[in-house]
Amino acid sequence: MAKKDTITLKQIGSPIRRPEAQRKILIGLGLNKMHKTVTRQDTPEVRGAVAKIPHLVEIVD
Repeated sequence: MAKKDTITLKQIGSPIRRPEAQRKILIGLGLNKMHKTVTRQDTPEVRGAVAKIPHLVEIVD
């Protein structure tokens, strides 16, 4: 009945030796440690941030 409007993200890659912009995207999403999961609103902004770092995060269903 209620539509799903959240997205769960899991960090799968380390920010070590990554550009500063990618580190800032991880921090902006609330991720800072390996295998940490966070739940965010499913907005175009969050989807765009995930699209910029697909090698560092995955969407958990």
